[in-house]
Amino acid sequence: MSEQTEVIDKKNIVIRFSGDSGDGMQLTGQQFSDAAALFGNGVSTFPDYPAEIRAPQGTVGGVSGFQVHIGDDAVKTPGDYADVLVAMNPAALKANLRWAKKGATIIVNLDAFNDKNIEKAGYKENPLEDSLLQDYNVVPVRITHLTEETLKDSGLDQKSIVKCKNMFALGMIFWMFDRTTEHTEKFINTKFAKKPAVAAANVKVLEAGFNYAANVHALAVHFNVAPAHIEKGRYRTITGNKATAWGFMAAAEKAGLPLFCGSYPITPATDILHELALRRDLGVKTYQAEDEIAGICTSIGASYVGNLAITTTSGPGLALKSEAAGLAVMAELPLVIVDVQRGGPSTGLPTKTEQADLLQALYGRNGESPMPVIAASTPGNCFDYAFRAAKIAVEHMTPVVLLTDGYLGNGAQPWKIPSMKDLPEIKPNFAKEGEDYKPYARDPETFVRKWALPGTKGLEHRIGGLEKVNVTGEISYVPENHQIMVDLRAAKVAKIADSIPEQEIFGSQDGGDLLVVGWGGTYGHLYSVVRELREEGKDVSLAHFNYINPLPKNTEAVFAKFKRILVCELNLGQFAAYLRSKFPHFTYEQYNKVAGLPFTVVELKEKITELLAR
Repeated sequence: MSEQTEVIDKKNIVIRFSGDSGDGMQLTGQQFSDAAALFGNGVSTFPDYPAEIRAPQGTVGGVSGFQVHIGDDAVKTPGDYADVLVAMNPAALKANLRWAKKGATIIVNLDAFNDKNIEKAGYKENPLEDSLLQDYNVVPVRITHLTEETLKDSGLDQKSIVKCKNMFALGMIFWMFDRTTEHTEKFINTKFAKKPAVAAANVKVLEAGFNYAANVHALAVHFNVAPAHIEKGRYRTITGNKATAWGFMAAAEKAGLPLFCGSYPITPATDILHELALRRDLGVKTYQAEDEIAGICTSIGASYVGNLAITTTSGPGLALKSEAAGLAVMAELPLVIVDVQRGGPSTGLPTKTEQADLLQALYGRNGESPMPVIAASTPGNCFDYAFRAAKIAVEHMTPVVLLTDGYLGNGAQPWKIPSMKDLPEIKPNFAKEGEDYKPYARDPETFVRKWALPGTKGLEHRIGGLEKVNVTGEISYVPENHQIMVDLRAAKVAKIADSIPEQEIFGSQDGGDLLVVGWGGTYGHLYSVVRELREEGKDVSLAHFNYINPLPKNTEAVFAKFKRILVCELNLGQFAAYLRSKFPHFTYEQYNKVAGLPFTVVELKEKITELLAR
């Protein structure tokens, strides 16, 4: 390290990588976050994909971003605004400047700032030559040229050489944060093991970027973020979608059942199907269906024959699955429907995040079709709630909706790998050969029917989409019987409240001025803002919900402790409307955002502070 290098200690810092879809920004950001996690930092990431698959190169519509927040403590959000922004072209700068803090360091690829790209980005003149960036520390680097110089004797073609430029930028960032390139070099050599020339080129450019940063006066600062003090254990960085897939695999093992996933690819849920398809070694069966309806119907069939069955989708696909979901309700078969929510309506914003499928999950079926609904709240606990969704489905013989969202599914964080022995048992309620089996005979306490596997002698039975006679399962059109069956299905779901934990409060257990209420993927931002406000002496607490239908049994008692309730969600107030229907005697204030983006801590703090001041 140079004697002139200034070292600045920071509790946390945010870096945002941005460029064209082909610039490798997702890979670059992921490699930096992996290196930070291995160092021991708390890490949270937010990939920001372009909505258009093949937007014209150099345009704002084609910009891909990846934000990384690292800290010396457990990090709950990917950060609001960036301390360091890497912009590989003018479009990346235009799309992401709003997310850079005043005074932030902005590293730009000077070679991309030509007249053609400047015009494509929508600038009237070169932003590096006017007052637009006067409040920032701009570091113009000829990244493309320096990459080409580094690899001029590599023997690679020009296209392959230019593809390596993201490694030059990553090398610079590694130097800025005093991180070793060792992990990324191992990753490159593994990834390109069959292409040693490509591997060598990427490693060489990575090292060149690192060395260049060490000799540039504008970058004569090291940011030091100490390792976090976290619970001891074995950790890995995991995305929400991967954690969801692993949660189901763990549940299948605990239940002693084969795992089946029938799905149709849809952004941002497809990675769950991909991850499960890789695990044939664990006996996982996957089926890529021709449409959403076929996906859920194959899963219902797999459930009927004794599989732990799941189907994955996003908002538009959940709508298409609705009739078959009603069939699963009536047949009372275990099934988990995963909805990784995205912006809507219709095709909407495929790569952006939202929480606007809640009412569809609760009520989006014909007839009275009650279904348990639970929601994950961090990338890591997608594992936990996938496991719990499977446990509820199997033990209560019901389809379950598991809600995550694009922010959770694509985001990543360090995750402590659990031990299988520490996970709870899952006990399928199978009917046995020789017993006096009736398909709709129920446990008198839980109203759960037994699961009879086809081919078992003496367990022949009918289930399906036509209403059945209570207990015997014969087809019935008797009005009084329909009332009984509808009431029983509702009572069975309501009884699940006996087996879920009570709602916890972060903050004052005895009540206070304001209770912030959230659900699902807004947890990190809501927790962070409530913690900040409490440290400032404000009487604010948080109740964040993972179990939505049924709600925890103490929900009403929790609400009664507080003078005011503020419900924050990424929709126009769906959870608030649901709570009004359940507990109408409370007044619910709302803060809603529907922008395809998660909350920021800054905006939440402004809203809550304003509300407290009234």
